Formats: sequence, C-alpha cells, structure tokens
Amino acid sequence: MWQEVRAVLFDLDGTLIDSAPDLGAAADRMRIDRGLQSLPYERYRPMAGAGARGMLGVGFGLTPDSPEFPEMREEFFRNYEQCMTERTYAFDGVPELIAQLRAASMPWGVVTNKSMRFTDPLTQQMPLFASAGAIVSGDTTPHAKPHPAPLLEAAARIGLPPRCFVYVGDDERDIVAGKAAGMKTVAACYGYLGAASDTLHWQADAQINSPLELLKLLERG
Repeated sequence: MWQEVRAVLFDLDGTLIDSAPDLGAAADRMRIDRGLQSLPYERYRPMAGAGARGMLGVGFGLTPDSPEFPEMREEFFRNYEQCMTERTYAFDGVPELIAQLRAASMPWGVVTNKSMRFTDPLTQQMPLFASAGAIVSGDTTPHAKPHPAPLLEAAARIGLPPRCFVYVGDDERDIVAGKAAGMKTVAACYGYLGAASDTLHWQADAQINSPLELLKLLERG
C-alpha cells in the first residue's frame, strides 16, 4: 500500500519538534506573575499537544468555557511569543529523517493546528524547515484538523494528489484528518499523547516509535 507514496506531511508539535518546554514555561510564567508556586515541567508536558487549552488547564484548572479563559489565553499567547524558540528543539532523528527525504527528492511539508501567528515565526527561525514544500497552519484554511481541508491545501501546494501522501502525527485527530483526505496515515507514538493513549484505536496504517522508523515504511514503496 506504500507504493503510491511520493511525499510526506507531518504534524508539527509532538511529531517534528518538542515545543512542550516553551509552552509550559509560558503558562508557568503566568502562575509566577500571580504569586503562585511554579509547577514542575512534567505536569505540563502531557498536555502540550492541546496548546493554550491544555496549558491553562494544567496551570489554572481553566476550560474554554471559563469566563476568564479568553483573556488568560491571550496572556499565554503573548508569553509564548516571547519564548517560543528558547527551549524548542527537533526530536532526535528528525533532522536525519528530513535529510534522507531530501536526498531521495521526496517532497515534504507541515500541517499543524498551531495558528500562523506562531507557526510562521517558529518555522522561519528553525533551519530544519527551509526545505519544506508547504507549511499549513490551523487558520490557513477555514477548517482545522480533524477536517481534511488543511491537508488537501498542503497537497495542492506541493502539487501531488492526496493519494500520493502519507501524513504523520501524534494525535488521533491527525489520523482522522489524514484518512478523510485520502492519505496514508502514521501514528507517531513518541509524541505527547502516544505513550498515554491506545494508539491502535486510531486505526492508522502504521505506527512508529521513533522518527527514523518512517524510512523503513517508505522503503516498502
């Protein structure tokens, strides 16, 4: 089933990069600014994939329905903008994976639910993304994942039909979006949710426990 794969799309946070340290720091700064005790990083990390919702849930017990959530979210965003590349790094194996894709002349890109406000400056500051053929954010199209629209947009930018892509992500919504777009799907079990979730229930076409394992799947084609 991998014979048709000619390009790769990735989720961003928890799949290509570990941004949890900076996301947690942005939320924890809010606690410190309010005279509250700092929380250990380990409390924030499992919820990093949920962005502001996850970080404010850990730091303050807030939900999006909380009256103060919009104002607190904007404060979190401002904090994150100031530190988004201080502690963020590519997962082990990711630079080598991208280098191998480039060597094989296989196009690749990013589809994330992170808004352009953060995706653009972050990817522009990290050399890893210089060769990406498409970078699609959560607000690039009218719909975010699990809707397939962002993945279809990335496919159009790269110039190949959806069936020629595999989409790699560490959240169930990534697999749902990839399937809806008509792409092969791979669950990144090394991400934020993989270790705590029953990823088999996501029904991805394959699972990987490290980035470089993707190369073995692509070699089948």
